[in-house]
Amino acid sequence: MVEFIFNEYSIEGVIHFAAESHVDNSIKNPGVFVQTNVNGTFTILDVAYKQWMQKPFTKKEAYQNCRFHHISTDEVYGTLSDDPKELFRETTPYAPNSPYSASKASSDMIVRSYVETYGMDCVITNCSNNYGPKQHDEKLIPTIIRNALQGNQIPIYGDGKNIRDWLYVLDHCKGIDLVYHTGKTGEVYNIGGRNERTNLQIVDRICSILDEIVPRQQSYKELITFVEDRAGHDRRYAIDATKLENELGWKADENFDTGIVKTIEWYLDKYKKGQN
Repeated sequence: MVEFIFNEYSIEGVIHFAAESHVDNSIKNPGVFVQTNVNGTFTILDVAYKQWMQKPFTKKEAYQNCRFHHISTDEVYGTLSDDPKELFRETTPYAPNSPYSASKASSDMIVRSYVETYGMDCVITNCSNNYGPKQHDEKLIPTIIRNALQGNQIPIYGDGKNIRDWLYVLDHCKGIDLVYHTGKTGEVYNIGGRNERTNLQIVDRICSILDEIVPRQQSYKELITFVEDRAGHDRRYAIDATKLENELGWKADENFDTGIVKTIEWYLDKYKKGQN
């Protein structure tokens, strides 16, 4: 099927988003993540390589502008201490701690091998936690908003002090577009929002906003419930996006305070319209 699509539509570029991405699901069923994230990446990468570089009639000028852009995650780097000076950089050694992050690290290495072995034009971007409109309901921020509006308990793992760097989805997309068009072949670029927050800070901020715009008899914060921590739960992620900022001129437009308001407003509109 992938070969058919490349042949039928003369594909000249790939931005490879496709992945299983929910850590909880990877703990329950790691095989699916290996199949999708490792085997799936290899399949599309190898078809692109053969289409662009290996066909007998293919000449260099026919594929010189073809590029494979692999979308990855900061989770491949493992976890950080609470030291604010410690950040994930493109040179940080990989140390994945979940089946999800291990599968993404594996796919990154496969992409790298095609650059080094075959001279294929590939780039990789590793992003921090995304948020914004239209995010899948299984993710943290949609889960908080949905449960709050439905009056259900809002589950928070462990002590709620796990830290993530939050990146507004449109800023991520702008970074991807920039790297795809202007990034250097074989390079890795980290995309982060410089918006570190604990899970407790996230849920507290969302509940405070909801208390203001859709108040209920009690504060939404009364719904916060601490549950057993996730197995192998990384403590802190934080990306240093200096390389992307300095070399390609990228800059995040949204900070967390502005982005979360836009996100909440989108979900409120969604639920008013009765969407699932």
